[in-house]
Amino acid sequence: MNIHEYQGKELLRANGVPVLDGVHCKTVDEALAAYDKLNSKVVAVKSQIHAGGRGKGSLYSPETGELVMEGGVKIAFSRDEVANYAESILGNILVTIQTGDSGKLVRNLYVESGCDIAHEYYLALLVDRDNKSVMIMASTEGGMDIEEVAHNTPELIHKISIDPNAGLMGFQNRDLGLALGLSGKALKSFMKMLAKMYTMFVANDCAMVEINPLVKTGDDEIVALDSKVSFDENAEFRHKDWNEMRDLSEEEEVEIRAKESGLSYVKLDGNIGCLVNGAGLAMATMDVIKLYGGEPANFLDVGGGANEEQVKTAFSIILEDPNVKGILVNIFGGIMRCDIIARGVIAATEALSLEVPLVVRLAGTNVDEGKAILAESTLNIHPADDLAEGAQKIVALIGGGV
Repeated sequence: MNIHEYQGKELLRANGVPVLDGVHCKTVDEALAAYDKLNSKVVAVKSQIHAGGRGKGSLYSPETGELVMEGGVKIAFSRDEVANYAESILGNILVTIQTGDSGKLVRNLYVESGCDIAHEYYLALLVDRDNKSVMIMASTEGGMDIEEVAHNTPELIHKISIDPNAGLMGFQNRDLGLALGLSGKALKSFMKMLAKMYTMFVANDCAMVEINPLVKTGDDEIVALDSKVSFDENAEFRHKDWNEMRDLSEEEEVEIRAKESGLSYVKLDGNIGCLVNGAGLAMATMDVIKLYGGEPANFLDVGGGANEEQVKTAFSIILEDPNVKGILVNIFGGIMRCDIIARGVIAATEALSLEVPLVVRLAGTNVDEGKAILAESTLNIHPADDLAEGAQKIVALIGGGV
């Protein structure tokens, strides 16, 4: 789950991480009031969307598609500039390297005080699932071009791995600060900040915290000038306050509806719809589709106890994607019975007047009953005995991969 920069700053501030004063705004008038309140000679006017690369993005009119302004983060030196930038940002489409060509409509602003910047750094904390640890990455090359640094000069990005049982050790904290060339007051400020940020990361079940840039001010204080925070949704049951921070306008409508129906859905770029029970089996299904030359259009896990109505909803969600040319159903019945899935597939196919090829592979509980139900139907359903056969069939039926 992603949150906005202004929400991330509130979380950082609450946990003792130094941030600048700022105000969340939704209108031009609120932006002007924020400028007056902050009483700063220079302020940053920042678009708020769930995507990076805002500073180098481009703003377009949603009505005409014409370019309105380059850059979704602007530095203002006067009240008039705040008004101009706020008007140019709010209500327009911001296209960045991370949004794709469609961009995102900007509904929120963050007006933040300026500061004396001596140097910009990059800092990120993220869950390293492969090593069952927390990875901390930092670089002296902070700012808008960190993606280029990672691609062209990866040696400039320093990494340390934190054992969650031991936590961030003092020597690790110090060594990372020294690797960034910090010393004296700046090093002490960095170590204090990172210790608090790590505690926040663990306590709030974060999946990632990215600060770009992290800055050293003219008086050697370390300040988080940006924040990109995402939470591990598996821990949502521990954090009832997350719902208050969720901005549904930043999420795909179809993914919201899937979640409300108890389904896990993520849209992808391929043309083969996938309906699977279990996240691991869903990943394996997508891998095998790609192995045989196809491209999955989605990740969709119906869970272990789906009923006929959920299966129908799952089909409906898959078919909303105009790129889908065929569907592969791959079910391993454990708690879920194959006969229930078979009836759900038939009901969905009839109700939605399915026109694309459909391949169904069933295994597990009541598999014979499920196969018999499918065989007795007059619908154009292609059975498969195993995943490999199913993947090959659906790829062939749609005429090959993307």
